[in-house]
Amino acid sequence: MIAAYTQDLKHKKDELAIQYLPAVKAMAFRLKERLPSSVDYMDLSAIGTEELIKLARKYDEKLNDSFWGYAKKRVYGAMLDYLRSLDILSRSSRKLIKAIDYAVEDYRAIHDEEPSDEQLAAILNESVEKIHEARIASSIYTVMPLQDQLQAGDEGLALANIEKDELINVIKTVLGQYSEREQLIIQFYYFEELSLKEISDVLNITESRISQIHKSVIHKIRESVGA
Repeated sequence: MIAAYTQDLKHKKDELAIQYLPAVKAMAFRLKERLPSSVDYMDLSAIGTEELIKLARKYDEKLNDSFWGYAKKRVYGAMLDYLRSLDILSRSSRKLIKAIDYAVEDYRAIHDEEPSDEQLAAILNESVEKIHEARIASSIYTVMPLQDQLQAGDEGLALANIEKDELINVIKTVLGQYSEREQLIIQFYYFEELSLKEISDVLNITESRISQIHKSVIHKIRESVGA
């Protein structure tokens, strides 16, 4: 009798998870739109689905009146944890990513366009493969929450010791140095979770320019807190 009741309860909770599978797939698809082709949509969807089932089986409606409200952030967090597990920012790749960022800025200032992987390889005396992998790692990491990006790397210790309110004030000050349109880029990317292409369509700015502004903001915030 008890076993039958337990099995019935498990089925009901699994049915609850099934109801929200379309929402999980939509979330995975939206996240995938902001990631390079090397990240598989099916992997993101599978991670999200697995987390959804776990959450449904331990969900208590007496404590939370909205299952999706309870599960949404946790499912998205599981997808981000998966991206973190890819070890996208090793010590060597962090150094190369920084070198690439500086090289891209210098090249764009002279040629008014972004260099190719082959051109960067020649400038930095690295293989095209290493340049390509580092740029993929960089593009993956930009979907992470601001806190992750600011605390990444050896410089993270300075940021870890800063109070949340102080960091918020620093971010506000840095954003105030940018134009209204440039501030919209940060808002669209982090709060509306639009892809670079969607922001490009809305604001009529090239995707490479959007990426440049985004990196500039992160760099200035890190500088402002002494990282």
